[in-house]
This record gives sequence, C-alpha cells and structure tokens, in this order.
Amino acid sequence: MAEAPLSRNDLVEALSRGIKPKDQWRIGAEHEKFGFDRHTLRRPAYEGDTGIKAMLAGLTRFGWAEVEEGGHVIALERKNAEGFSASISLEPGGQFELSGAPLKDIHDICSETGQHLMEVKQVADQIGLGFLGLGFDPMWRRDDIPVMPKGRYDIMRAYMPKVGSLGLDMMLRTCTIQANLDFDSEADMVLKFRTSLALQPIATALFANSPFTEGRPNGFLSARANVWTDTDPDRTGMLDFVFQDGFGFERYVDYALDTPMYFVKRDGRYINAAGQSFRDFMAGRLEARPGETALNKDWADHLTTLFPEVRLKSYLEMRGADGGPWSRICALPALWAGIFYDAPSLAAAWDLCKDWDIADHERLRRDVTHLGLKAEVAGRSVQDVARDMVAIARLGLKNRARFSGGMVDERGYLSELEDIADSGVTPAERLLELYHGPWNGDVKRAYADFAY
Repeated sequence: MAEAPLSRNDLVEALSRGIKPKDQWRIGAEHEKFGFDRHTLRRPAYEGDTGIKAMLAGLTRFGWAEVEEGGHVIALERKNAEGFSASISLEPGGQFELSGAPLKDIHDICSETGQHLMEVKQVADQIGLGFLGLGFDPMWRRDDIPVMPKGRYDIMRAYMPKVGSLGLDMMLRTCTIQANLDFDSEADMVLKFRTSLALQPIATALFANSPFTEGRPNGFLSARANVWTDTDPDRTGMLDFVFQDGFGFERYVDYALDTPMYFVKRDGRYINAAGQSFRDFMAGRLEARPGETALNKDWADHLTTLFPEVRLKSYLEMRGADGGPWSRICALPALWAGIFYDAPSLAAAWDLCKDWDIADHERLRRDVTHLGLKAEVAGRSVQDVARDMVAIARLGLKNRARFSGGMVDERGYLSELEDIADSGVTPAERLLELYHGPWNGDVKRAYADFAY
C-alpha cells in the first residue's frame, strides 16, 4: 500500500517519537579519522591494494556486513549482543567513521571504540595504511584527496561552492567526534538543546585539535570549526530560534522545511534536488520528481543534511568537537552524559549560559576557532566556563553512578578534559609546541606521533 502524503503534523510526530523514559536513555558516540598511506602519507583512494575498499573488505573478518551502493561497498554494519547496530561509513574524502551503537554507559562506549580501533589497526597494518585523529587534514590540498563513490557526495560537491567558500573543505578535509543523547519530553529536549547549543563552542575549545593546513600553521586552533562558519548558512550555525520563546518540535520542523534539499533517493540511486524545497516535495511540486510526494524516509534523509552545531533527530547530536585520540573519543560522550543525564547538572550547566544573548553565541562560536580557551564570553574567559562545565559533568557522572566491572565510575573519562581546562592549553597548542620545537617545523611528524 502506498504511503499517504506527509503532513507537517507527521513530521512533528516523527521527531516526538524520540521521547524515551529515562530508564531507556542511551548514549551514542561517533568519530571520524583520516586514513593515510604509511609510505607516502597520502590519503588512500577507494580502489587498490591499499585502498578504502580493501580496508572495508578486511574488516569483514570481524563480523561486519558489507553495505553496497551502485555496486560499491560504501559501509559496514554489525549488531551487538543486545541487537543494536553500529556502522562504519565513509565520508567524502574517505574519512573512516564509526557510528557506534546506542549504549548504556561510557564504559561500553570506550570499549566499543577501543575494539573498533584495534580492528582497524590490525587490517590497516596488513595493507600499509595508518589512521590519524585530527580535526583538519594537516598536509593535503583538496585536489590531492580522492573522492569516495557515494552518490550523495557528487551532489553535495557540486552544490557546496554555490553557498559557501569552505564546504568542500568540510567534506574532504575535516574529522569530528560526536555524541548522541536522549530526552524524555519536549520540554527536556528544549532545555538540553538550548544548553548544549550555547555550550558547544566551549566543547570546541576543549577539543580544538586542528592547527595545520597544507604543512603549516593555519592561524586557527580549530580549523575544522572555522570551516563550518562558511559552509552553508542555510543549514549550519547556532540556530537563534532555539533560544526564543515557543521553541519545540514544531519550530525545528519549520527550520528543516525551510532548509533547501540536496537529493531524493529512489531504488538506491540519488536524484539531484539541490536547492529545491521539501515543502514543494510534500505538495507534489518538486522539480526533480514532478507529481511525486515525499515519504517518511525522504524526511529522515533530509534531516541528515542539516549541519547545525547541535542537530535534532530522534535524539540530540553534539557536533562541536575536533577529531582526536581514543581518550577524547571517550571524553566527549562523558562530558555530555554527565550534563544531560543528571537533572541538577543540567540545571547548573544552563545557569552557566542562560544569560548569554544571540550576539554572545555567534561571537563565541567564531572566537574559539582561533583563541580557544583564551576567548571570552559575557565577561568570563572560556577557560573559566570550561572548568565549570567539566566540573558539572563530573558531578553528573558521579550522581549517575554507573560502574564498570572494577567498580570504577565514569568520571575518569573526563580526566584529560580536566587537565586541558585547568591548564588553559588546548590540544592544538600542544601540537604547535611540538611543531616549533621537537618537530622542527615538520608536520609529517604528526603521522608518526599521533596515529592510532
């Protein structure tokens, strides 16, 4: 039976289905990393003995199932013992992404991440690849980077230069760490969205780890975060409306409806609808598919093409952190779980930022890209806010009282962030110290010193 045409109420309901009772809350972690040829340091192509396709094929020995598109393997999937799926997917420039399963605690997240990195290293060592966790490619130009054979990326690559100057850098030269968390009501979603959106630049400063471009310092501590300031204003940024009275699922739906589409996917094929309106699609007036109306899966696809600092789907995605080492892949979900999953901690975190205005949000988002923890907001240093934020998360994790087999709770995953906040020195500044000191200006040393 054909689906009935979607209504705005259907779209609102699709988001509201993310509401879960607290005893069903989960945590998801995602991270991307750059592959490189261990001899040339170049980013790997898709094909070839040392290519991304070979990498994906090698991982199937660990129980990963291949996902194909257009005759190409473009992802892997695997279920855990509870039946939840994790996936390995490819970003446009071959960045390798683990989208972890929704898990109960940070212990499980860190175990999942460690197992993944071990599997990746075992296969990579055999085919001559390495993997590096930074927020921005430290050496290679856009033109040096092979593009992966995924249909949506062809559409995005053609569209990006029309709406911003750095969109291709976002696609090809950035890597991030993300955390996904739940809510138990619309009001809970709103408070978590506002708090995390306001504090996202603080996380950006704590995780800043991309000070190099094409072999030299680039003037930023998070070049990745700077890229997002000129990628596509229709679908990025701090979403001022989130802080306005009346915000909820309906307002986010309207934002998504007003954001131009990229594509429609039919029978495994991507159809270019870049710049066209999802509202028109719902009404059967989409230029790319005249007379056809949108389906539920089209709406789900469209939501994945929005790139604000915090993104709403059936959960909230924290999107403000540079790629980095295993320890910080574990630290990001620990930071947000400590804040989100303990009511007093969430209230305390909101108190940190509730008086900031829209100008503060926008200025802070830009300032942390090059000043890091030395930026200021509303008369306070970002370092001071970061100290408070991490302390609040630590108390939240203590109150959660989720213990591993060794009777250790989740607070230890914040240790590195505590050190960063206390010192006021970002990971990027540590890299710059190495560049100007022991590395003698040779960025290639990063591939030896910081590969997984």
